[in-house]
Amino acid sequence: MKKLLPFLFLFSAPVYADIKQEFVTSAQITVDMPYSVTNKLGTTYSLSGNNITPSVTSGGSTTSGVIGGLNVGSITAGVPAMIQTDKAITTSGSAFSLTEALTMGDVTPSAITPSSGIATIPHLSGQTTVGSGGTAGNLAMTSLSSGVHSCSAGGSGTSCIGSTTVRITID
Repeated sequence: MKKLLPFLFLFSAPVYADIKQEFVTSAQITVDMPYSVTNKLGTTYSLSGNNITPSVTSGGSTTSGVIGGLNVGSITAGVPAMIQTDKAITTSGSAFSLTEALTMGDVTPSAITPSSGIATIPHLSGQTTVGSGGTAGNLAMTSLSSGVHSCSAGGSGTSCIGSTTVRITID
């Protein structure tokens, strides 16, 4: 049996292997742009009380037992018109309470046009977030084929990313 072993290698097929090597180098620098996000405040109205009779006068006639509030059928620049609520004490000489609250919302601002990368934002009562843009300064990046990356610092709002990927595939 040992004498036949060399003959088996004579009849075996040769083995071929493909070796593939891949290098990918990438570099990216970024300068953030200025931005602003603002939310306008909505209009709200509420009325509550005890021993109070509300009424609304419209077109010369008064309707008792109703409250006014927001007239969403009449909106100007994003803000509804108000309907006045008249109030009278129901039982004279008795205790009463009344709470009325109104928050007038912001008008819809006109279009905002940035000038030199800066936008003047309107004064709104809702939340406003402002982000200043980056300054390139001396921002620069060098990426060598050896996979070595170097970045020169820029100003605020800047970043640089360098990467090298090496793949070796054997089939």
